[in-house]
Amino acid sequence: MSPDARAGEQKHICVCTCTYQRQKFLKRLLEELRHQDTGGVFTYSIVVVDNDRLESAKATVSDFAAASPIPVTYCVEPRQNIALARNKAIANAVADFVAFIDDDEFPTKRWLLTLFNACNEYGVDGVLGPVKPHFDEEPPKWVVEGKFYERRTYPTGFVIDGSQGRTGNVLLKREVFASSAPPFRPEFLTGEDQDFFGRMIEKGHVFIWCDEAVAYETVPPIRWKRTFMLKRALLQGRMSLFHATSGAREIARSVLSVPVYTATLPFAFVLGQKRFMTCLVKLFHHTGRLLALLGIDPVRQPYVTD
Repeated sequence: MSPDARAGEQKHICVCTCTYQRQKFLKRLLEELRHQDTGGVFTYSIVVVDNDRLESAKATVSDFAAASPIPVTYCVEPRQNIALARNKAIANAVADFVAFIDDDEFPTKRWLLTLFNACNEYGVDGVLGPVKPHFDEEPPKWVVEGKFYERRTYPTGFVIDGSQGRTGNVLLKREVFASSAPPFRPEFLTGEDQDFFGRMIEKGHVFIWCDEAVAYETVPPIRWKRTFMLKRALLQGRMSLFHATSGAREIARSVLSVPVYTATLPFAFVLGQKRFMTCLVKLFHHTGRLLALLGIDPVRQPYVTD
C-alpha cells in the first residue's frame, strides 16, 4: 500500500546514517536516537550503512539492536564512497519519510518530531535543520573564535537553494526518491548532497529550514590540527569544481583570491591565530580549486581523516 493510501495512518520515518570506522561516535548517535520523542504521531526505525568493507561497525550496531526496541537494519557498502553509501541507505529505507544524520552527530530529543511537524506545517518535500559544534574537550581559543566549525543558519520556513542543501540533518518525503536513478552521484567525493538538492529543486521539490530541529556535531581534537583543516580546505576547493554553481566566475575569483590571501598572510599572522588560520584556510580552498583545474591532486584520499 502506498504512503498516499495510508494518509490517515501513523507515518513511519527511517533514520539513515553512513559510517566509516567511527564506532565511538556511532554508539553515541544510536543511543540518542533510541530516546527520540515521537509525540505519538509517527514510528521510526534506523538504517546504518557501514562504508567499511571490513564491517568495523557491525559489533556496535549489533550491541545496540540487542538492547533497543527500535528496529535497526545494518548493511555494508564495501566501495568507499559516501554517495554510494547514501544510495545503499535509501535502498534499505522502507518508510514514508527518510531522515539523514551523520555518524559524528547526535540529535536533541525532539529532533525528529520537530522536523516532522515542520514538514507537515509548511507542506514541503523536506526540512533541514542546524548542526552545531560540540566539543567533548576544550579546544584552543582560536578554534572557537574563528568559528571554523560553525555553519550558517536561516529562519524557520526559509526556502533553501541547492548550495544550501546537505544531508547532515534532514527529513525528506519518500516521494523525493521516486526516480529509478540513484539519487546521489558517486563521482562526487564531497558535495554530493548539494548536487542532489540542486537537481531535486530543478524538478520542482521544495525544501525549507527549521532552526529548532537541532543536531550536534562532535569536533574531536584531530580536527583542531592545522594540517587537518588545510587538507580539508584543499579537498573542498577541488570538489567545488563539480558543483552546478561552479563556472568561469568562480575560477576567476580563485585566480584573484590566491595572490590576495598570500599577500595578506603576514599581516594576519601578526593579528593572531584566528585571523591567520581563517586567511590560510581560504587560501588553500582557492588553491585546491585551481590545482584541480590543472589536473593536480594534492589530497589523494577521498576523505580527510588526519
